[in-house]
Amino acid sequence: MSAQPLTRVLETDVAPGARRFAAFAFADVVGYTILMATEEARTHRRWMAVLDGVLRPLAADHGGRIVKSTGDGVLAEFGAPRGAVAWALAVQRRLAQEDVAEPEAPTLALRIAVHVGEITATAHDIYGQGVNVAARLQEHAPAGGVLLSATVQEAVFGMLPRPARDLGWLTLKHLPHPERAYALDPETPPTRLPSPPDVSPLPSLAVMPLRNLGGDPQDDYFADGIVEDIVVSLGNLRELMVVARSSTLAWRGRDADPREVSRALGVRYVVSGSVRRAGRDLRLQFELSDAQTGTRLWGDRAETSGGELFALQEHIVERIVAGVAPHVRAAELQRALRKRPESFTAYDLTLRGLALIHDLQHEKFNEARSLFERAITHDPGFSLPVAWMARWHSVNVGQGWSSNPRSEMERAADLSARAIELDLQNGLALATHGHVRSYLFHDYDTALVFFERALSAAPNNAFAWLLSSATLSYVGRTAEAVRHAEHGLRLTPFDQNLFSYYNLLGMAHYVHGNLPDALRWCRLSDAATPRFTSNLRIMIGVMSAAGHVDEARAAASRLMELEPAFTLSNYLQTRMPFRDAVIRDRYMADLRAAGLPD
Repeated sequence: MSAQPLTRVLETDVAPGARRFAAFAFADVVGYTILMATEEARTHRRWMAVLDGVLRPLAADHGGRIVKSTGDGVLAEFGAPRGAVAWALAVQRRLAQEDVAEPEAPTLALRIAVHVGEITATAHDIYGQGVNVAARLQEHAPAGGVLLSATVQEAVFGMLPRPARDLGWLTLKHLPHPERAYALDPETPPTRLPSPPDVSPLPSLAVMPLRNLGGDPQDDYFADGIVEDIVVSLGNLRELMVVARSSTLAWRGRDADPREVSRALGVRYVVSGSVRRAGRDLRLQFELSDAQTGTRLWGDRAETSGGELFALQEHIVERIVAGVAPHVRAAELQRALRKRPESFTAYDLTLRGLALIHDLQHEKFNEARSLFERAITHDPGFSLPVAWMARWHSVNVGQGWSSNPRSEMERAADLSARAIELDLQNGLALATHGHVRSYLFHDYDTALVFFERALSAAPNNAFAWLLSSATLSYVGRTAEAVRHAEHGLRLTPFDQNLFSYYNLLGMAHYVHGNLPDALRWCRLSDAATPRFTSNLRIMIGVMSAAGHVDEARAAASRLMELEPAFTLSNYLQTRMPFRDAVIRDRYMADLRAAGLPD
């Protein structure tokens, strides 16, 4: 390395507004939105600790300063390119060391880009075309690595710890001229990155919760159900990427800026609206916005009685598709539209059941069953409550609550098969039947066929992706299991029932042999829903495998409180899901090591 000093002290006493030459670096957290969606408090604490304990002091050590924090990243200024590059390398080295030392903490992998140029500086910001270039270069930096502009690479060539990779000329978003860049890849790439947004040419869309203008909080479930119905119809279209309705509930009760929604969910188009309900009379209003430009593309309003609601929903779906994906063929649109129920009462009861089924308190969970049964009685030809009734029986067996598991298993299989007969394109019914065949009957090959049908019929159904991950874990296709669960989470990052996604992500990582990630996801599921025994069992196995013996035994005691009759022998004969013998034997050994009774 050259004997020249790495830095010169940054001149910060220049009069505000004065022009000067400087080096600057942009650093951004990889997958920050997903991290905040999955473990907000821990991610925020970790980022503040990195900002104050790593980025700021290391900037001072290398003759620079952190100019500002952008929420999920920082802009830093240095007196010379060498200082900026030395800081970037030191930051990445420190974060890699901390990632190994703290495997259970949220991984904060950074992308860092360094550039130089003339700037105008204030006490709290710097401006200039070069700063804009650095911000766009950062988007091309490798996770855990550093990207250098050609000017910086030439200036620091002698100090680089290894040869930089020539990326050639990069076309930068919203900038007129390409820039040549070089990448310093990390010596050890981050191993625990959050699932990145899918790179897809498809139009992406989120349907926001309807504002309930009627004033009765009891009608919230009804407004949510209208959105769910529209989302499912749109999700069946291969020409669209649609975020699950449950992920948008975080915006319920407030007017969301479409640009905020776009940044949080990674979508281009946002549908918003309101509903006012008075008995069976409804007044609905919708509008579609291009969230990236802030342009309102269209609006629609209508008044209807309950019996006409379903025709209105089809009309809304057609309007959205016409505005977002005009190339959708009429035949494909008709295929995607859900079969309408004959009874408005059945629809209302189904929505009420959906609001309760994921509550694992016995009283509310059983109330969901009653509501689904009443819906089926009112309209035996309506597929949706039949599919959810099948799901109810599956969960009841999985929780260990059933007094007659074999009978309920048969009931779940019959109901899910019936739901498919009523609506061949019902992705929920297809996925539920696949899960029932796999989890309850160990008929894995049949299950995989139904999951293929479910994902073909409803490629944006997050629940289908999630349940398919479970079966892939059972049969030992572990890498695919992780990908399917991550894709399901991507489709619904703000789901109100994320505990089930966390649980199956934890299981997928456990069978794949990635214990730190498995433990992180299982703990997240447990924190959200401590009574979820399916997650408790997997978490006990993960803790045992990871050597956390005391924690595993404490979790085993909690499981026995929830399932006093649990034994390993009975579990192996009835509910053990794994077909892969190696995984099954390892899992049983891990459960036994936690002290669960044979």
